[in-house]
Amino acid sequence: MGQSRRGQVAEVTTALYAARHPARADEPDEGLSGWPSPPGPLCEETVMPGVRDLADQLWRGEVDTAALHPLTVRVPEGEELADGVLFYKGIAAATAVDTGDGLVLLDTGAVNDTRHLHTAVRRWRPQARLAAAVFSHHHVDHVFGVGPFEAEAAERGWPAPVVYAHELVPAAFDRYRRTAGWNTAINLRQFELPPERFRWPEQYRYPDITYRDQLQVTVGGLTFALHHARGETDDATWTWIPERRILAPGDLFIWATPNAGNPQKVQRYPGEWAAALRTMAELGAELMVPGHGLPIFGAERIRQACLDTAELLESLEQQVLALMNTGASLDRVLHEVEAPRHLLEKPYLRPVYDDPQFIVRNIWRLYGGWYDGEPDNLLPAPRAEQAREWVALAGGLERVLARAAQLAREGNLRLACHLVEFAVLAEPGSADAHALRREIYTARAAQQTSSMARNILNHAARASAQGKRDLAGDW
Repeated sequence: MGQSRRGQVAEVTTALYAARHPARADEPDEGLSGWPSPPGPLCEETVMPGVRDLADQLWRGEVDTAALHPLTVRVPEGEELADGVLFYKGIAAATAVDTGDGLVLLDTGAVNDTRHLHTAVRRWRPQARLAAAVFSHHHVDHVFGVGPFEAEAAERGWPAPVVYAHELVPAAFDRYRRTAGWNTAINLRQFELPPERFRWPEQYRYPDITYRDQLQVTVGGLTFALHHARGETDDATWTWIPERRILAPGDLFIWATPNAGNPQKVQRYPGEWAAALRTMAELGAELMVPGHGLPIFGAERIRQACLDTAELLESLEQQVLALMNTGASLDRVLHEVEAPRHLLEKPYLRPVYDDPQFIVRNIWRLYGGWYDGEPDNLLPAPRAEQAREWVALAGGLERVLARAAQLAREGNLRLACHLVEFAVLAEPGSADAHALRREIYTARAAQQTSSMARNILNHAARASAQGKRDLAGDW
């Protein structure tokens, strides 16, 4: 039987990563260890398309972001997209621009990108110094690549590179240092990482120059116009290079439903995010290098991508606020708001990372706080105590497990998850309860298009395999 087009492109993506990478395709990166590398073996006979061709195939729907996931698609050898513009893609993207008087990096990758990014840039421009770098925001997959360039500058007697970022980035780094254990735990769940291999970093390269609203930086003959927006973070920077018609939105665009709801992370700002995208849409950019995923080429495509993403965020926010203004509870909001289907079907807005329902929760939190409108949750009894009471009322653990299993067979995994969770809470030492919990959460995970939801559910299933509810917190 012939291979599907989607399978072919997924294999090509793996080959594109592996063929030019100094390590094997199945070998994990170092540093921020455990973060995913592309799956599958290298097919030596595959003809590898370039980034532009892959991006075009993705836009036209010949392959979707389930195959070219914006986090796991890799271009660690770098590829020149236009004269003097190198695109690098690790977990996140980093773009080097040759100004004629030094290089400027728009984002700098994660810890495990550091060596690969430097190698790619030096292969491309062996003698051009790094003049500056821009952090689009504080997330750890964007801020770790400056070190080798600084060491190189010291060795060669070059001026040190200058790092620019929004004024809130230093405070975010301080928060990361105070919450390293928490961030280790939540990312173990979000990316389904092995606990023995992953630890959150505690040392950061703080910016040299910060700004509040806008900042214009000139290097060589090019202008780098830095603009602040609140979106995925409160310290986001998007960059516009007018002379080259290049737009770098950071994570304000990621080739997926926006990461505006992440259930374990701090507040996001969908309305202001949408407003920033509408501003970007009118610039007439010819090349957009997003924070994740592949570049977009051409003014019409870039405009459409920005406006459609803004419309999705605005629709969710408007629906949530309309219900909140009637005094509705969070439960009602969660189950009545619907993301516009025609937008979720766009190749660049499919919910392969975040989930629209997560965004709904974050909008509720932004405007309404933590209280869900259910009075019994205001000052609740411990969950385990509630679970023991409900299991006793149901006639004991065996009856609860039987009903959960029946619901799972009938396809109602959502409700089955609630029952089996109460079963494990009520009797945490029950091997039968954990076995069924593992089975139900594994099945529920397999239904998810969102990798974030899938990974968190799989983490719960893996925990039950060890007789626990959670591996990150070891409980």
